[in-house]
Amino acid sequence: MKHKIRKLRYLVIGVMLLLFVMTTVAPKSARAQDLLTFEKRMTEFTLDNGMKFLVLERHEAPVVSFHTYADVGAVDEVKGITGMAHLFEHMAFKGTRTVGTTDYESEAKALALADQAFEAMKLERRKGDRAHKVKLEELQKQLEQAQEEIQKYLVHDEFEEALVREGGAGFNAYTSQDATQYILSLPSNKIELWMSMESDRFANPVLREFYKEKDVVMEERRLSTESQPVGRLLEEFLAIAYKAHPYGEPIVGHMSDLETLTRSEAEMFFKKYYLPSNLTVAIVGDVNPKQIKELAEKYFSRIPSGPKPDPVETVEPPQLGQRRVIVQDPAQPFVLIGYHKPNINHSDNAVFDAITEIAGIGRTSRLYKSLVKEKKVAVAASGFPGMPGNKYPGLFLFYAVPARDHTNQECEEAIYAEIEKLKTEPVLPEELAKAKTRSRAGLIRQLDSNSGLASQLTFYDVVTGDWRNLFKQLDDIDKVIAEDIQRVAKQYFTNKNQTVGIIDTTITEK
Repeated sequence: MKHKIRKLRYLVIGVMLLLFVMTTVAPKSARAQDLLTFEKRMTEFTLDNGMKFLVLERHEAPVVSFHTYADVGAVDEVKGITGMAHLFEHMAFKGTRTVGTTDYESEAKALALADQAFEAMKLERRKGDRAHKVKLEELQKQLEQAQEEIQKYLVHDEFEEALVREGGAGFNAYTSQDATQYILSLPSNKIELWMSMESDRFANPVLREFYKEKDVVMEERRLSTESQPVGRLLEEFLAIAYKAHPYGEPIVGHMSDLETLTRSEAEMFFKKYYLPSNLTVAIVGDVNPKQIKELAEKYFSRIPSGPKPDPVETVEPPQLGQRRVIVQDPAQPFVLIGYHKPNINHSDNAVFDAITEIAGIGRTSRLYKSLVKEKKVAVAASGFPGMPGNKYPGLFLFYAVPARDHTNQECEEAIYAEIEKLKTEPVLPEELAKAKTRSRAGLIRQLDSNSGLASQLTFYDVVTGDWRNLFKQLDDIDKVIAEDIQRVAKQYFTNKNQTVGIIDTTITEK
């Protein structure tokens, strides 16, 4: 029974890190020789309001995938409104002025009453010990009454059901440090339905059930961070890895910020960041580009725009020495080691990808073979770039889960030993070739679906400036040589540039 519990614990840890990697590591590219084929099937256009469309024809099946990429994520938040971008992932399904309500005018009045009650409560709570208890109770009743009134006009899940009823699949949204993204696939004869619904979502959003949805997000934070040792460690780790840049803030937000966010603050955030000039759409599948452009003009051109928001200008200063955080928890021991690295547009990006294939990913990686198979000091070990994002300089992360009767220190020293080999021993030609082959196979697999393609096209177009870099990336990997790996390891994997996070199960409170 204990063995099963340990296996379950390792599975939970692995899944958490896998999910983190999936939402932060850059999507990978296709074979460079396919670029000409893609260009022949690709149509690009930008509406007068600044909204960009990438349309790729794939007529193998009568389906289409849509991917809307909003160039705004947790990195664009400031202290006081952390968690806002993630909250818009939840708000995406709440509908518009015509979808999700039976009487918007009456609903709007009730929404305003809820806002007034909540903002009055917020002001009263700022008084701390001097806050009037009876007044707070009365305001809480007013908020609850307004929310009950709002419920009278709601048509729950109408936005999603309208699309699913017509064959919609994969209806979802997700948030990272760098972006908020909305995805859906539909039969190809339902393109105009998507155009109508998606444009309405951005033209006439209604942040209904805002305060209830905040409660959902706060519970999500409790489950994913506050009650999970690895979640707590990741939050503490990023907080010390970044002392200036907002990559150090949690995507889910700080609890005190979530408690005090108002609907008016959310509306201002939406107006600033979710405007056409900050949106890129990829449409991949059985499409007619001419029809797509006509429909896009018809539906999306009606949305007024403004200048694209400025990027984050704060630059993380160089570290002056190793930073270290220890989370005390009677859970599975855990080791995280991170090194600051440049963003995805740096010339060494492909070298970090090669290091990932050689040292970090899979059962054939150096870390897994050394720590898990040979030394048996860990039950899991890996390494990857892209944490917590790719748009700005991020981290290359190594981690290990100590095996029973082995310690964090043993795993940490074993990871350092593998890093030292990267610096001092040239990678063998056959090892480098295998890494490139694995990378190529993985990249091609990710192009199998319309949805996967749409995701990668928007990512590369927004973050690197051109979707064609999806293909250039593999060219760059093919050019990596053993000397590059040694050079990058020596330059970046240094003690001075290092942040270490530990879950320690041996420390007890005195």
